[in-house]
Amino acid sequence: MIMDLLSDAEAAAGLVAEAGEVTLVSHIDADGICSEAILSLALERRGIPVHPIFVRQLEPMTMGTVPKDRSFKIFTDLGSGQQNLLAEHGLSEDEVLILDHHVSQPAGKSYREVNALNYGHGKLAASGVAYLVARALDPKNTDLAKLAVIGNVGDMMARTDLGLIGPSREIAEDGVRHGSIEVVKKDLNCFGISTRPVHLCLAYSDDPFVPGVTSNPNGALQFLQRLGVNLKHPSGRWLVWEEIPIEEKRRVISALAQQLLSHGRSPDRLLAEAYLFPGETQRPLRNASEFATVLNACGRWAKPTVGARICRGDRGIAFREAERMLTHHRGMIRDLLQFILEKGVTEISHLQHIHVGDRFPDTIIGIGAGMALSRLNRRKPILIMAEMSDDPLITKVSMRTNEEMVKGGTDLQQAIVDATSEVGGSGGGHRIAAGAYIPRELEERFIHCVNRRLECQNARPGQDHR
Repeated sequence: MIMDLLSDAEAAAGLVAEAGEVTLVSHIDADGICSEAILSLALERRGIPVHPIFVRQLEPMTMGTVPKDRSFKIFTDLGSGQQNLLAEHGLSEDEVLILDHHVSQPAGKSYREVNALNYGHGKLAASGVAYLVARALDPKNTDLAKLAVIGNVGDMMARTDLGLIGPSREIAEDGVRHGSIEVVKKDLNCFGISTRPVHLCLAYSDDPFVPGVTSNPNGALQFLQRLGVNLKHPSGRWLVWEEIPIEEKRRVISALAQQLLSHGRSPDRLLAEAYLFPGETQRPLRNASEFATVLNACGRWAKPTVGARICRGDRGIAFREAERMLTHHRGMIRDLLQFILEKGVTEISHLQHIHVGDRFPDTIIGIGAGMALSRLNRRKPILIMAEMSDDPLITKVSMRTNEEMVKGGTDLQQAIVDATSEVGGSGGGHRIAAGAYIPRELEERFIHCVNRRLECQNARPGQDHR
């Protein structure tokens, strides 16, 4: 299947090379921003004019931003599931190329599509597909492998398997050969290794959930102090994980494994593969997961073009603006988490849910859901709803679960898709994280539809969905 994917990526590159000008429509998250940057850079190097357009979702309203002109239209990180909209917009088959990794829903027209799922690759995001096309366009574009890795990691392609696999792993190797990526095969499976004080890095990570440490900053600090780990720089600032000497890192990892085992938990998910960027001087950009967070902050606060400029190398004005957005982003997420914990969720048989109304932007509720889950009932997925500020008739839904539930058969993407087919709206995502837009008056019905689907999934004995 990998040869078929590469062959079709080469065919797509041939189409792109013949374009006189390109309109590039992409999603606003890290994967979409990286996809846009990869293709824009590759096109500019060929001397092909490109006009990028970022959209939060493809819908009749946003389709109005797609020009009806002679440009070749490329859709990245979206389009596969909205081909009917492309047809309704009057786009012909010979002016469209879709590079995606979401479930394809063909319409009456046969649009050309390179979709990772169609080749059996569920762990290759759209930025990976875009990179394969860019590399086929010119082998010198291997310097863009770094952006593909950021997009893949940002879209959780590395989470389940504790590292990138298949084509996405091969792309990372391109970056290693180029010298822009360093792969650490066994590092602490923890977000914030380049920016967070070590005790907060441990406390705010829940995969795996370490009793006495996870969601407990004071407990994490005491845990490290008992090990005699030096946590502060001579200047007085807190050290981050990447600054800790290797011997002390081994001591911490060994103690965390013992802590898990003593509570009857497996240490299997304690270590993961990390993707570092040795050429980066800005800490928030020194590894793939944190770089992706910066891009997600830009997209969620309606500034995806700022993220795109960072992908192009802007470490001045764009990066400073992104830092301000990231600070605001984190503050809003802390407030959202506090709101969820104080208000409390409603538990039903197979999920827990909460509606935040218009208190928080719908663009961040998925992150809040993921953070809240570690402090709530970890045996039930969480569903969060929020009002859409630009459409009072629509409700945004975000769902999160964890690896344990996914291994037991939970598939949020399927549950969301099935539920939206019953109540209307649109949805999708991944087994561990999914979202939807639904009619506001059908919220309760939607919740019970999702719950029923989760119940059916939970009733499948011995099924491994990993």
